[in-house]
Amino acid sequence: MVMHKHIRLTPHDRQKIWQLWQTGEYKVSRLAEMYRVSRPTIYKTLARARKQEFVPRRSVNNRFRSLKYGLKRLAKVERELEEKRKREARRYNKSYPGELVHFESKRLPLIKGEDQSLPREYLFVAIDDFSRELYAGIFPDKTQYSAELFLRQVADESLYTIEYTYSDNGKEFRGVSEHAFVKTCAELGIGQKFTRSIDLRPMAKQNARSSRLWRCGTRRKRSVIERVARSACCASLTSTTRSSPTKALTG
Repeated sequence: MVMHKHIRLTPHDRQKIWQLWQTGEYKVSRLAEMYRVSRPTIYKTLARARKQEFVPRRSVNNRFRSLKYGLKRLAKVERELEEKRKREARRYNKSYPGELVHFESKRLPLIKGEDQSLPREYLFVAIDDFSRELYAGIFPDKTQYSAELFLRQVADESLYTIEYTYSDNGKEFRGVSEHAFVKTCAELGIGQKFTRSIDLRPMAKQNARSSRLWRCGTRRKRSVIERVARSACCASLTSTTRSSPTKALTG
């Protein structure tokens, strides 16, 4: 007989409960208190004892042990994994090299021991979305002209035609028609795509509203504190005047 280690009533306990119950001297509440179980457990034990069942029942649900259930579960997991791979493929993968190239720029950190007053350099990176081929270049600034030079470098070194560039809305990548990077894209026949900009006006309104509420709450708290302090001073002065008028007047 297999029983788990946290079982509340062993077969011997069940038989003893049945014997005590048959004597008529023990009630359900007392048996529950003696064996430290709930009253419904005692009622269930007595109901099974009437059928001479003193051994804990095994689970009759054999569904989890069957091969059919295992195959169904495996098929469900495979479908979920396939759908996940499809979502990732639609989101990140392109059909051929050059269809979309990501451009990004980042200011390089200072090396240990360098002076803080030294001019900082900027890293420009381009990654093809299909082949994951990477291009990098270090430039002295983060301007549209550095971005233009880097774009020409990538266009010269790549073995495929770039159709679209994908970047953020930084000033080095986006601008008017006379913008150096935009002008070079038009010259090379490259389209531009940008990350979706977030409208910060509702957030700014919410922050302004929160700050106004906080200021109003602070003013109210301050006025309440001043009112309480003023009343406390008045009460103290009144009690002092009543106890010793001469001392209150002379200070």
